[in-house]
Formats: sequence, structure tokens, C-alpha cells
Amino acid sequence: MWQPRRRQLATIKAAVFALCLAPFAHLVWGIAYDALGANPVEAVTHSTGWWTLFLLCTTLSVTPLRRATGANWLLKLRRMLGLYAFFYAALHFVTYIWLDQWFDLAAIAGNVLQRPYITVGFTAFLLLVPLAATSTDAMQRRLGRSWQRVHRFIYLIAAFGVLHFWWLVKRDVTQPALFALVLAGLLGVRLYWYLRQRARIARPAIATSGG
Repeated sequence: MWQPRRRQLATIKAAVFALCLAPFAHLVWGIAYDALGANPVEAVTHSTGWWTLFLLCTTLSVTPLRRATGANWLLKLRRMLGLYAFFYAALHFVTYIWLDQWFDLAAIAGNVLQRPYITVGFTAFLLLVPLAATSTDAMQRRLGRSWQRVHRFIYLIAAFGVLHFWWLVKRDVTQPALFALVLAGLLGVRLYWYLRQRARIARPAIATSGG
């Protein structure tokens, strides 16, 4: 399997960084030139939410791709993808509390408590914060084995994100359904790996007890 050299990997990282930043640049351009349509707040909200889900699923796809292809260097992109997912989630959240609700804390609290799609979206964002905060190498060393347990919350976060999107659109659920299918596939692969590992561990135990 092809493995990039240091300069090649740096170029790939720069390209991925630029690609991930492109949707934000497009939104800034749209705001600056009044090109986001009749409801720019809705356009920003939809775009940032969509890219959050896309990047969460992309982050979750790194490990299956690595295992399928042997391209271990893909792991070096995972942190960047995850942090960009948080970046767009933060923009999505700020757009809601600022441009949509104008920091009306009472209205925001009421929506979180009364509207299920906002409840799960808000919960997903809160769960994403500690993942971003502990994404550094230093935090990984400090947390040890606990780091992996904390970062497994990404599965729940992605599921909540899809559910948030599904309940939000109400009628045409084509896009959230596609995200749901992709996420189901990514989680299904991981469940298969887990069950296969459990079976592999159980075989020697059965053989020993039978002998």
C-alpha cells in the first residue's frame, strides 16, 4: 500500500484543511455579497449543520478505510476532520443562539425543553465539546485509557445529529435518511469487528474448558 512521504503528507493535510475550510469561506462570501437567499440565517444554519454531519461521518470512516486499505497514514487526518466537525457544530450553535434567538436565554431554554429536535441537537453539541477539548496529544497521554472511552461518544453524537436533522426537516427526509444509512453502515462495521473479536477471544476459552 502506498504511504506518503513527509512532504507528501504535509501537502495532503494542507489540501484537506483547505477543503474543510471551503464551506465556511463560501458562507462568508455569501454574507458579504448578500448571496444566501431570502433567509440567510436559515441558509447558514442548514449549511453548518450539514457540514457538521458530513465531517462527523467522514471522521468515522477513517478507521474502516484504514483497515480496508492498510493506509495507516489516514489516521493523521482524523483529528483535523473531527476538529472541523466541532468547528461547524460551534458555528451552527452560535448561529442559533445569536442570529436566530438573539441571546434570548428564556426562549432558548424553552426550546431545548419543549422541542425534541433542539433537545437532541443541543445534547449532541454538549457531548462534542469534551471531545474537542481532549483532542490533543497531551490530553490523550493524560487521560490514558479513559481517552478512548470519552471519544467513543462520537457514535452517540453522530446518531443524535442525524436524529436532529431528521426531526428538523419533517417532510423531505432524503438527506437525513442518507446520513442515517451511512452512519448505520459505519456503526455496523464496528459492531461486526467487535463481535468477531469477542468470538476470537471466546474460542480459546472454550477449547481450554473442553480439554
